[in-house]
Amino acid sequence: MASPAAPPPLPELPEQNGGYCEVQYWDQRYQDAADCAPYEWFGDFSSFRAIVEPELRPEDRILVLGCGNSALSYELFLGGFPDVTSVDYSSVVVAAMRVRYAHVPSLRWETMDVRALSFPSGSFDVVLEKGVLDALLAGERDPWTVSPEAAHTVDQVLSEVSRVLVPGGRFISLTFAAPHFRSRHYAQTGYGWSLRHTTYGSGFHFHLYFMHKGGELSVAQIALGAKLLAPTSPTTSPCFLQDSDHEDFLSAIQL
Repeated sequence: MASPAAPPPLPELPEQNGGYCEVQYWDQRYQDAADCAPYEWFGDFSSFRAIVEPELRPEDRILVLGCGNSALSYELFLGGFPDVTSVDYSSVVVAAMRVRYAHVPSLRWETMDVRALSFPSGSFDVVLEKGVLDALLAGERDPWTVSPEAAHTVDQVLSEVSRVLVPGGRFISLTFAAPHFRSRHYAQTGYGWSLRHTTYGSGFHFHLYFMHKGGELSVAQIALGAKLLAPTSPTTSPCFLQDSDHEDFLSAIQL
């Protein structure tokens, strides 16, 4: 009887969590991406498909931010959503994904910084990110107080997301971060969207946020967003439990 296949080796982690913000780290990590199994942050498409699919239409133009070597874009295609553009600022992984999915010409792969997207305004019906904001915030020292620099970085990303969405478009964000840390970033009136939260996963739950461009924030959400840079006091100890993810940075991204 054949022995079970060994699990794929875990990716090499940066020396410090701030390394997740550096393109050099990702280029190094993805050197062999063309020959490696996909790596999925917070589960594959099947983990959250039942929650996300009602927000999608077959004709949607979908943008996936920070695609890495995840199979998400391909799984969206297989699920009946063929018009998918995926971006990552690692040219190494973009080249690898173009090779891996060369047989699916409707999947497009571009090297791009999510803080400065080169697409025209109103180019997409749906923007989806899974772990991108978590990686950008991984270097934060205090999970309860966001630095002005980190808040600015997130604002750059979210402003670009709002810009490239059509009126009525949807932004879907999957993350490790609970609402009392992450909602204040999304709840900014300048983005012009509404905000809804849910969770998914068995045992330990991950968080999923839906934003609809053209919708409105509640009064409570607006008040929360206004406190983005205000000092906060922890009401409970941060939970650093991990599910299927083994990345060290997960212990620093409750933001």
